[in-house]
Amino acid sequence: MSFFNKVLGSFGIGGAKVDTKLEKSEYTAGDMMTGKVEIYGGKIEQQIDSIYLTVYTTYIRESNDKKYTDVATVIKHKINEPISIGPDETKSIPFSMELPAETPITYGKTKVWVETGLAIKNAVDPEDRDYIDIRPTQLAARILGEVERLGFKLRKAECEQASRNMRHRYPFVQEFEFVPTSGAFRGRLDELEVVFLSQTDQSAELLLQVDRKVRGLGSFLAEALEMDESHIRLSVTAQDLPNLDEKLKKVIANHM
Repeated sequence: MSFFNKVLGSFGIGGAKVDTKLEKSEYTAGDMMTGKVEIYGGKIEQQIDSIYLTVYTTYIRESNDKKYTDVATVIKHKINEPISIGPDETKSIPFSMELPAETPITYGKTKVWVETGLAIKNAVDPEDRDYIDIRPTQLAARILGEVERLGFKLRKAECEQASRNMRHRYPFVQEFEFVPTSGAFRGRLDELEVVFLSQTDQSAELLLQVDRKVRGLGSFLAEALEMDESHIRLSVTAQDLPNLDEKLKKVIANHM
């Protein structure tokens, strides 16, 4: 190994490269993600201390009345013990990693991606990024679908910074904003916000924000003091599915 090549390798020039090949690009939250990490040796032999896969997402954070886009880790997974890669050598390492059921759904501006990194001592760590689409769990899809069947239309879905009373596993929550376009709630509500505080494939903890339509002289004061809003915590399990529409309808109606 020449000294010149070793110095270049420490700056990532002529060093190892990484490319992750996923089995597919679309997953349901909670799925097992599989694929292989391919490592291509550079001009010198290098010791790779670890290979790690990290799933990231974006979320909106507010500070001083300004909005910023931040990045949060959904899950990080180490897939191997230290290995070495020789000059021009190629190694392929299979992997499997379970996506959390709380992985955000890629709707609207929400992005989710897998970043692969090689930890190489005294060198720039090579990285690879692959964007993936995330679909809701069966339970989450059923909940959102029942809300739409009550006459609501999804207007926006976004990951936002979690307040202290909503913080669970991550610094963000995914909020689904609906507006009533038909049915019993049209003209009586301004909007309905649904937040998944936590979920598995069998249960979900929700926060519903019911925003009532206020009329008359007191409407401005009511909105300023947020007196037109109700916040409801609701647990939904797989056993609730046969009567989920009635359960949601009753809860919303009781807070109008």
